[in-house]
Amino acid sequence: MGKVTVRTLKKIKDSGEKFSMLTAYDYSTAKYLDESGIDVILIGDSLAMTALGYENTNCIGVEEMTIFTRAVAKGVKRAMVVTDMPFMSYTIDIPSALNNIGNMVKNGANAVKLEGCNDYIEKLIECTVNMGVPVMGHIGFTPQSQNVIGGYIIQGKTEDAAAELLKQAKKLEKAGVFSIVLEMVPEVVAKNITQNVSVPTISCGAGRYCDGFVMVCDDLFGKFDNFTPKFARKYGDMKLLITDCAKKYIESIKDGTYPNENEVY
Repeated sequence: MGKVTVRTLKKIKDSGEKFSMLTAYDYSTAKYLDESGIDVILIGDSLAMTALGYENTNCIGVEEMTIFTRAVAKGVKRAMVVTDMPFMSYTIDIPSALNNIGNMVKNGANAVKLEGCNDYIEKLIECTVNMGVPVMGHIGFTPQSQNVIGGYIIQGKTEDAAAELLKQAKKLEKAGVFSIVLEMVPEVVAKNITQNVSVPTISCGAGRYCDGFVMVCDDLFGKFDNFTPKFARKYGDMKLLITDCAKKYIESIKDGTYPNENEVY
């Protein structure tokens, strides 16, 4: 199967099928996810917490995201590689935003993700697409704006709020995004948006009716346990695997069985 592109995702939506999206932050994880058949790999700013131990996603900068983007891109052949543009990297002014976005593409990203919807973001999306870089939109709960929102709060719960999200989705579509992440919105709201925009929608805690689904890989693997969202399903227990392997290693050192005669020069 060939490289996943914006056309691939649009065809999947139009066919009524679904596509998969996971975060990755390093070469080997990206390589394994790509080989497993994941359609889209996101270098999410969630790595600020899961990989770097920061308190929230607003702590990470362009330089750090660039390093992780380069590492992930080297491990991917088939999947589309999307980079989250970090806090303050695209909201100061359009020229500096385009410079930062272009830098991510130079380091291997196939597209970038921008949070929010306002006149400035719409204009930036148009400029970015005109520059030749696909843009993934992101509405609903937008982590970079959590201080304004007031915490991790479900969005679109009232009729007016749901109508506003649909309005935002249509604005993003008009501006030129190739897909839209819907985070922490009621399933019925996400379903309505999905049925009323032509671009694929991606559920991040937005129920079952979007065109694609995204999770943080550390949640999927059972590796990060500081905080687990309601919508994050744990498919493995990497924390247990890591601690078990480390304990066995310690034991083998203490009882003298490591290294053995086949493990020395």
